[in-house]
Amino acid sequence: MDKLVQYIAESLVQHPEDVVVTRTEETDCIRVTLAVNQEDIGKVIGRGGRIAKAIRTVVKAASINSDKKVVVDIL
Repeated sequence: MDKLVQYIAESLVQHPEDVVVTRTEETDCIRVTLAVNQEDIGKVIGRGGRIAKAIRTVVKAASINSDKKVVVDIL
């Protein structure tokens, strides 16, 4: 999942070298944290959070076979 989030984020931002994705496994979920350059945070979140919601939807669809819930946090 972290590679998918990194690919999507790098496609959206103007500073792809600043994209950092970390993955943390917890007992009941997998937490994927996305950090981008401050100039690009608006592009990743989108107007009204539309792009952030779309990223979360794609990750949820990609993790349908996983036993754990996948949570995407954007910093």
